Amino acid sequence: MISFTKPINLNGAELVDELKAGGVSVKGWPKLDGDVFSLDIAEANKDKAAPIVAAHNGTMIPPDNSAAKAALLAKLGLTADDLKTLGL
Repeated sequence: MISFTKPINLNGAELVDELKAGGVSVKGWPKLDGDVFSLDIAEANKDKAAPIVAAHNGTMIPPDNSAAKAALLAKLGLTADDLKTLGL
């Protein structure tokens, strides 16, 4: 595990994708501990990962997956109103 200073806007999934695109293999997800987080990467990739981590500015808005939710509900024969009725 290699530790880095946490970027202001850390989005673990996006950071892992950015590291992989930069040729850094990551096992699992970042482990956050206050202002520091750790990545399970090879020590040899620390210098390659550092500028990617420093430049990371993660999205803080969750992706809109309403179309996927609607498709799943349709497959189940339910509507959003059905879920509200059920208290979900």
